[in-house]
Amino acid sequence: MTLLPSGANAENIANACSIRFRLSVTSEASMLSELIGDIYDAALDPTFWMRALERSCNFVGGSSAVLYWHDVASESSAALHLFNDDPHYTRLYFERYMPMNPVFPAATFIESGLIYTPTDIVPEAELFDTRFHREWVEPQGIADVICVNLEKGTTSSSVLNIRRDNTHGIVDDAARQRAALIVPHFQRAVAIGRLFDQRKTAQAVLTETLNNVEAAIFLLGLNGRIVFLNGLARTMLDEGALLYERRGALTAVAPDAQRLLRDLVAAAESGDLMAGGQGAAIPLSDSPARRWFAHVLPLTAGDRQRAGAVHSAVAAVFVRRTSPASPPPLEALGKLYSLTASEIRVLDAIMKVSGVQALADLLGLSQATVKTHLHNVFRKTGTARQSELVKLIAGFEQPTTR
Repeated sequence: MTLLPSGANAENIANACSIRFRLSVTSEASMLSELIGDIYDAALDPTFWMRALERSCNFVGGSSAVLYWHDVASESSAALHLFNDDPHYTRLYFERYMPMNPVFPAATFIESGLIYTPTDIVPEAELFDTRFHREWVEPQGIADVICVNLEKGTTSSSVLNIRRDNTHGIVDDAARQRAALIVPHFQRAVAIGRLFDQRKTAQAVLTETLNNVEAAIFLLGLNGRIVFLNGLARTMLDEGALLYERRGALTAVAPDAQRLLRDLVAAAESGDLMAGGQGAAIPLSDSPARRWFAHVLPLTAGDRQRAGAVHSAVAAVFVRRTSPASPPPLEALGKLYSLTASEIRVLDAIMKVSGVQALADLLGLSQATVKTHLHNVFRKTGTARQSELVKLIAGFEQPTTR
């Protein structure tokens, strides 16, 4: 017979469970808050990136992590910051296995900020059949990887990978949700990291790098006064469609956007971190055709204070359009002909080598697998030879819509 608690004893047990639940929620909230602070501080002092990546693994659930960039056009890649990687396998990746990575180039087509895993791009059976998986992934005991493009260019992307070993298992919904909480902060940290490079004088960096950031950047002082802006920001002010300068202050055209901008800058000015210390996004337009957002990041916390002090700035404002530019030919062809990630890999490889054996060697696949993918590409694109595919890619122009 099972004895069930009753009366005061049952109430005490219920209270204890409630307390443990509240403590767990509070602990997670505190962990997230500390992690976000680490991410922004690492943007200004690169020595903190390892700590930020370690805490990201602890929060999301992972054994190692890497920040890197990959360019499919130049066939180049580089690890920027790593936590708990195996140096031997990291070296092997860049020396031998990078061209065999089955998720590229399709992974560069995924919009920035979206969480994905390798099996979201390549079916598991195909993935496991590659040399890349057998010779590089399996020996390290990597069970799955949480991936996200922090920034997406025409042919390149900046990527965050959080790797999970067998103790963590396959990426589940909970891990995706946790990763989604920190991704926006990684994205803004990557951008602001280019603004303030501690290896150079702050003034030189602001002059040299702000104009190379793919966003309009404003540094704001007291009362929203513009203390620095890059070239894209100047163009946006000159156009005056979404933002303009009024008495030296940054002002949004839309009344609701202006109220939010004013309140967030005031909160940053007063050091009220509870009112947006981790940044906030302001929609500048409701028009589906012009979906622009201003991301406001206070510069009055942690190491960000040093960065803001360069121009007595209290906040940085990043203005970006959410919709991507026209996709490059390879991405557009993939969408037009409904090519799989593996078929896109073969199509990309045809621009580099010719012949089934050369394609198999480059991609780390068997000749039979390459022939299967080639047959599918021929069928979908209405071509019959590799030379026709080369002409298709070289002469493709994305149709414009009016």
